[in-house]
Amino acid sequence: MQPRRPGFPARLDGQAPRSAPPAASQARAPRPPIPQGVGLDSAAVRARMVQRLAAGGIASPQVLQAMGGVERHRFVDTALANQAYEDTSLPIGLAQTISKPSVVARMIELLLGAECAREQGLGRVLEIGTGCGYQAAVLARVVREVYTIERLRPLHEKARDHLRPLRLANVHLILGDGMQGFPGGAPYAGIIAAAGGDNLPPAWCEQLAVGGRLVAPINAGSRQALMVVDRTAQGFKQSVLESVNFVPLKSGIA
Repeated sequence: MQPRRPGFPARLDGQAPRSAPPAASQARAPRPPIPQGVGLDSAAVRARMVQRLAAGGIASPQVLQAMGGVERHRFVDTALANQAYEDTSLPIGLAQTISKPSVVARMIELLLGAECAREQGLGRVLEIGTGCGYQAAVLARVVREVYTIERLRPLHEKARDHLRPLRLANVHLILGDGMQGFPGGAPYAGIIAAAGGDNLPPAWCEQLAVGGRLVAPINAGSRQALMVVDRTAQGFKQSVLESVNFVPLKSGIA
């Protein structure tokens, strides 16, 4: 099945999106109100998170500023909101998780090290695994355009709900099989994946631009590790870095 064309930015004028609305019996329950108050929506708590990220080795001012500018508690269930700024992954439903802030920052910082980004910044990026939409929101602050693909329809819709109030005109949501990438937006200056398998899908490498960089978890023997792949005029160069723990990479749409 071919991935659906980008359905985001969603219309921001109150009109319904292109897809038909769900039947009344299938309509999703309204999302509970997002907790407010000191410790959640204040800039101070995000500043403390950024300080921890910097102390942990994140050096890019661009990444640190982006991490401090996105309210992570708005992307998790209300029952977990008090843990939103801890350096921990949290469940978002359907056996999926929102990555640790340190992992999000690390992978985006690696992505910004692409050859094509050094002079003029990073252009079009493909994110594999939208999840709740948090990483896409951070990416939107450091790259020119984000195409993000999710195979699980409920998460695709959840991400749309999370991102719509942010009015991010450079983020495009796609419902589709992430293992196939998204040819409609290729070539990409960067590709970043939030799920790991035994091998990198060939489509990802094919859709990566010369001078671009791919950052993804990969199963390496008994552990899972971050892999960085740079595409040069001569071919592909890869490096295996530190251990990570991501959900399994799967195909299909559900």
